Amino acid sequence: MLRNARSLLITFGLASLALAQQPSQPKVKVNVLNVCSPSSEEQQEIASALARVPKQPLFSPDFEVDRGRSSLEERPGFLQAGESAQFSSDLATANWVRIRREFSVQALFSTVQYSFSTDPKNMVETLVFRVRDPKDLMQVAIEDSASAVTTPATMLTSNTPASRVKLERFGKSSVVLARCSATENGPQPDQSAYEPLFQRASAIIMNYRTLLGVRHTVPDELARIGAEGTSKAKPTPNKPASKLRKPAQEQK
Repeated sequence: MLRNARSLLITFGLASLALAQQPSQPKVKVNVLNVCSPSSEEQQEIASALARVPKQPLFSPDFEVDRGRSSLEERPGFLQAGESAQFSSDLATANWVRIRREFSVQALFSTVQYSFSTDPKNMVETLVFRVRDPKDLMQVAIEDSASAVTTPATMLTSNTPASRVKLERFGKSSVVLARCSATENGPQPDQSAYEPLFQRASAIIMNYRTLLGVRHTVPDELARIGAEGTSKAKPTPNKPASKLRKPAQEQK
């Protein structure tokens, strides 16, 4: 009996030692963002960030204009600011143009980056402001989108409403406000209380379209992408040289 008790104690001791030696599983923290109806505090943060975007900024001489083509499975990183647009699921490509300008050293923000992407279904504008010395706020991103049934030039001249505003914060979760539609689980939420924020974001996009000259730059750069993608015409074969005529005195 005593021997059985000792055996049980040894067994429990070994089991406890084995459990103690097993590596502890890391804790996973999941932050759920309420993008359809942010809290009052988050609304104030969004309003404050949008109000700090300069309406008539002083740009430094440095700038960047870039263009490219990417498969929709590998979208450029600067197009990741928003996910509200529905991108094509087939093996299609997206043509994009990017414009970047730097603010003067006195400004809160260091750079503004504008990007325009068009694919067979959608056109997406993304405007990103990066803070120079991030302490709480790191960057502000505004996005709008439209159906590709129209042309980029037409979209850039229309007042396209903003569909998403995102604040990236240092050491904290992001604050996001997005237009939400009806789902299978419920009707479309009432977002009338957030319309002033959407209108302010839309006005910022319209203003920076002018400041960055995107109405001319984007269509021109997209046209260059299309020209680069077309196959070059095959050179026409040289015609056989015509027979030389005899000098006049040799002609009969």
